[in-house]
Amino acid sequence: MIAEDIPLPHGRPGTRRSVPVLRFGAPAGGGPKAYIQAGLHADESPGHLVAQHLRERLTDLDAGGLVRGEIVLVPCANPIGLDQVLLGQHAGRFELASGVNFNRAYADLAARVADRVAGRLGPDAGRNVQLVRAELRAAARTLPAQTEAEALRRLLLSLAADADIVLDLHCDAEAVMHMYTGAELWPAAADLAAETGCRAVFLASESGGEPFDEACSGLWWRLRARLGGEAPLPAACLAATLELRGQSDVDDALAAEDAAAILRFLTRRGLIAGEAPPLPPALCEATPLAGVLRVRAPSAGIVAHKVALGTRVAAGEVVAELVDPVAGTRTPVASALEGLVWARARDRYVGAGDIVASIATPEACVPDGAKLLSS
Repeated sequence: MIAEDIPLPHGRPGTRRSVPVLRFGAPAGGGPKAYIQAGLHADESPGHLVAQHLRERLTDLDAGGLVRGEIVLVPCANPIGLDQVLLGQHAGRFELASGVNFNRAYADLAARVADRVAGRLGPDAGRNVQLVRAELRAAARTLPAQTEAEALRRLLLSLAADADIVLDLHCDAEAVMHMYTGAELWPAAADLAAETGCRAVFLASESGGEPFDEACSGLWWRLRARLGGEAPLPAACLAATLELRGQSDVDDALAAEDAAAILRFLTRRGLIAGEAPPLPPALCEATPLAGVLRVRAPSAGIVAHKVALGTRVAAGEVVAELVDPVAGTRTPVASALEGLVWARARDRYVGAGDIVASIATPEACVPDGAKLLSS
């Protein structure tokens, strides 16, 4: 294992933040590369704990010469957000200085890379991928970084842009295991969903907001579109946001099993020597991210959930009631469509328009061009 501690520039006087980076196996170029990061939303602790189990297991595997290619692990991807505690509440999702979500506004490198490789690609898809990756590394290193948060985005993208596999570990407020990935990457990524026990998988080519995983994978199909199909160019990065249930699901035994599932996936993909056990059966089918139904509160009140996470509900079925603590009235909140309740609000006191629950459906629930991710 090679451990680095990479400082972030632009901290205020008297402060210093850095990002720990752990490298296992051969250096880049010696085989497939996987990149795994945890805690980009710094208040989502399940990923931090899974990363520690990965660190321990990968250290042993690397010492035994069992890591093939390179695995880069960033166990704490956001030291800025990790330090944002307000009145006893951890605020790790948004940068307080700008209000920007830490998992948004990642650079689209397709345009600048297209200019660099135009006319240089040939009939060999593998060679084309290597050429593009070299330009990706160069382009990522030259991204502007005028603030500490921009420097963090540049660093993380520089570490991941040339990887074959990118796993961004997150969680929701309260949720079942689920995952986001590119539509073009499905069903190729179905083994990851099955291995980790995902109860929902959401597909999109472009979700809006420029999240980290799409900056790594989506650039390949955007680049292909810019080049007009002049040469074969596959989607060479399987990137996924893996959502490790809810924020309170921080448990050593659970984290150890999640880490073991990720390692089995990497073994199956050839990054760890050995033979993975048979793939478990899939627990769900993938649905479009545009098919996520956000059930919102019609008025303010105390949320009394009526169905458990992971429950399939029918159209018109009541999923919660809103209790007015002054008037004592109860207002039913129903799902407009049939689907799986995969996430719900952690706060039990909501205002009108707040999300109460999220339901996975196969039908588009938002207009074309709308942003598909919540804030």
